[in-house]
Amino acid sequence: MRQRETGLGVVSLDGSATGAEELSAALLALEDQFAGDAEGGYAAALEFERQAVALGDEHLLARAHLCQIIMLQRTGDVAGAARRIYGVHDWAVRHGDRRLQARVHLAWANIEQLSGDAARFLEHALSAVELLDETATPYMQILHRTRLADALALNGEMDSARLRYRQAEVLARELHQWERLTVVLNNWAYAEYDAADFLRAREIAHRMQEHAAAHGFDLHATELDTIGVIQIENGEYAEAEQTMLACIARREAGQSDVADDLADYLLTLARAQRGLGAIDQAQASLAASRVLCLESDLHAVLVRVHQEQAELHAARGEHAEAFAALKLSFAAREKSLALQEQEQALARHALFETAEAREEADRFREQARRDPLTGLRNRRYVDEELSALITADPELIVAIVDIDHFKRINDQLSHDTGDQVLVQVAKLLDTELAAAVPDGFTARLGGEEFLLVLPATPIALAVQQLDRIRRVISEHDWHDTTRGLPVTVSIGVAGVSETYPRSQTSALSTADRNLYAAKHAGRNRVVAGSEPDRRTRAYRDRGAP
Repeated sequence: MRQRETGLGVVSLDGSATGAEELSAALLALEDQFAGDAEGGYAAALEFERQAVALGDEHLLARAHLCQIIMLQRTGDVAGAARRIYGVHDWAVRHGDRRLQARVHLAWANIEQLSGDAARFLEHALSAVELLDETATPYMQILHRTRLADALALNGEMDSARLRYRQAEVLARELHQWERLTVVLNNWAYAEYDAADFLRAREIAHRMQEHAAAHGFDLHATELDTIGVIQIENGEYAEAEQTMLACIARREAGQSDVADDLADYLLTLARAQRGLGAIDQAQASLAASRVLCLESDLHAVLVRVHQEQAELHAARGEHAEAFAALKLSFAAREKSLALQEQEQALARHALFETAEAREEADRFREQARRDPLTGLRNRRYVDEELSALITADPELIVAIVDIDHFKRINDQLSHDTGDQVLVQVAKLLDTELAAAVPDGFTARLGGEEFLLVLPATPIALAVQQLDRIRRVISEHDWHDTTRGLPVTVSIGVAGVSETYPRSQTSALSTADRNLYAAKHAGRNRVVAGSEPDRRTRAYRDRGAP
C-alpha cells in the first residue's frame, strides 16, 4: 500500500524536559511529526512517561501512553497496541479531553485497519474528525480528514472520500502546510489508483508533482512509488522507470529503512522495465526484489514478485516457466493470506479481550451499585452520585419512602412475603417515578426504606407527584401477596433549596425528619417542609390506617 504514513515521528531525548510545559512541548513534537523511527519514538515515549510520573501529571502521562501505543502499532505489535488503547480512551472521556479523544480514535482507526476491519476503521476515523475542535493542531486538522478519506476509500465510498480529500487539500493550502498537502495528494492519488480510476489518479499525481516543484522540495520515496505505479497503468513506462530509479535512490539516501519498501520499489521498477521491453533489466530488478522478500519474509510482496516473474517468462515465450511461476504465486498467496489472517486475528482477539475485560469490570461496578433483591440503585450509588446532583440542581427534590408496619408483614406472614412486598413496592416506585419524572431515579437505602430523587421539580409539584405514587401503592391489589394485610408507605420530602447547608447530609436529614412527621401523624401520607411544626404540607387518604 502506497498511502503515506502519517503517524507520529521522533524527537530527540536529551533529558531537558524537566517541567510540565517543557514535557508538553516535547510530547507535542512527538505527536505532530510525520513517521520516523518507530523504535526510537517508543523509547522517547517511555522516557516521557517516566517524566510525567515524576511530575504527577495524569494528562501528560495519558499522552505519553498514547504515543507508546502508536509506536507499538507502527513496529507491528498491533495486538500490544490494541490491549492498551481502551485505557487511554477511558481517561480522555472521563476528563472531557476532546483533543486526546480525537487522537485516540485516530490511533484506534489505524489498529482496526491493520486488524482487517474496514468498517471499524471508518467508524473510528469518523469519530476522530467529529471530535476536532479549536484545540486541534493544524497537523490534526489535516491528518484526521485525510485518514477519514482513506477509510471511506477502503470501504468503497469513493465519492465521499474525494470530498474529504478535497477538504483536507483546501485546509492544507489555507494553513500553508505544504508537506502535509503532499501526503493528502499522495493518498488521494493512490486511492484513485486502487479504485482503477487511472486517469483521475494521474491528474492528482501531477498536482502533487507540481506542488513539490512550486515549493522547492523533493518528493518522498513513497510518493514517487505512487507516481510510478500510476504511470505504469497509464502506459508511461519510460517515465515510470525514471520515477522508480529516483525513488530507489532517495530510499537508499536514507528516506526509509523498511525492507519491504525497497522490495516494493524494485518490483515496480521491474514492471516499468518490462513495459519498455527491457526484459533482462526487468529480470535483474525482480531478482533483487525476490532476495529481499526471502531475507525479510515479505510474503505479500513475494506473491506479486511471482506474478511478475510469470509475466516476464510469458514475454520471453517461456510458457511452461510462466505457468510454474503462477503456481508459486498462488502458493505464496495462500501462505501470505494465512499469515495476514493470523496477525489480524491476534489483533482482533486483543481488542476483544480488552473490551471483554472492560465490560466485565463495568458489569461488576454496576452490580456493586445495585440492590440484589429489588434491582434498584443502592446506598453506594446514592453516596457516589447525589452530592453532585445537589450541587448542580437547586430545584432537586429528595424523598425518603418507608413501608408502613413492615415488621408486621414479616412477623405475621413470613420474611419471604416481606421480600415479595419489597420487590413489588420497588417496582411501583420505579415505574411511577419514571413516568412522572424521567430524569429521576429510585434507590433502596436499606430494609424497607427507599429514596426517590426528582431533578428540577418545584416542591409543590413534587408533593403532588409523590402523593399520586403513594396512592398507587395503597390501591395496588395486595391480596394474593399479603392475604389481606394492607401495604402503604409514608414519604418525607425535602427540597434542597430549603436545606442549609445545601448538601446530601442536610437534604437527607430534612427528608428523614419529615418522614418521621408523616409516621407520627398517622402514616400513609406525604410530608414536606423544612420546619414541620410550622409549615408542613401533608397529604393522606381519609380513613387510612
